[in-house]
Amino acid sequence: SVLGTAKVRVAVEAGIRQGWDRFIGSDGLFVGMKGFGASGPYKELYKYFGITPEAVADAASAKLG
Repeated sequence: SVLGTAKVRVAVEAGIRQGWDRFIGSDGLFVGMKGFGASGPYKELYKYFGITPEAVADAASAKLG
């Protein structure tokens, strides 16, 4: 009931996807890390891993068509 019936479900995580599929579904979008072990200032890491507001908006827009 919390997630509703949104056309697009997006998970944003400064970590890996593990555990998010049960919430976003098999065709949901995930914006986050695909690897492990980097360190540095969070702003640089978010940019490096593509965890940005622009990435989230672009992914959702592409999914909506």
